[in-house]
Amino acid sequence: MLSRIICVFFITFSFSMNAQTIFGAWNSFDEETNRLESVIEVYEKNDQAFAKITKITNSENQGAICINCSGERKNAPILGMNILTGLKKDGDEWSGGKILDPKNGKEYKCYIQLLDENTLKIRGYIGFSMFGRTAIWKRATK
Repeated sequence: MLSRIICVFFITFSFSMNAQTIFGAWNSFDEETNRLESVIEVYEKNDQAFAKITKITNSENQGAICINCSGERKNAPILGMNILTGLKKDGDEWSGGKILDPKNGKEYKCYIQLLDENTLKIRGYIGFSMFGRTAIWKRATK
């Protein structure tokens, strides 16, 4: 009986921990209209967090390219583009990486923080984090 209780506790704890992660699909919203703009997949590679755009909801923008980007991203399709690179876990945040705004082609320092299992805070900034912009992404459901 005790082994069953321990097993149930372990399984419940495992599912709870999996829900408390930054990794997975997230809905990104337009800052002005608050409409769903894209779905972004946050994934882990070499103990770092990355994210790419996996869906653009406006059919007119699905073939958009990043004309203002530089380097290998210049004139590359926004759909499938990595926009978040190289964040490392630091306490309850992931920081030390960069985020790209494909609308203007600029990269910013950033950090992300899981506010609850379905809410991700993304802060992009120049220099100090007080000079920047915050976005809230909501976990995507299938």
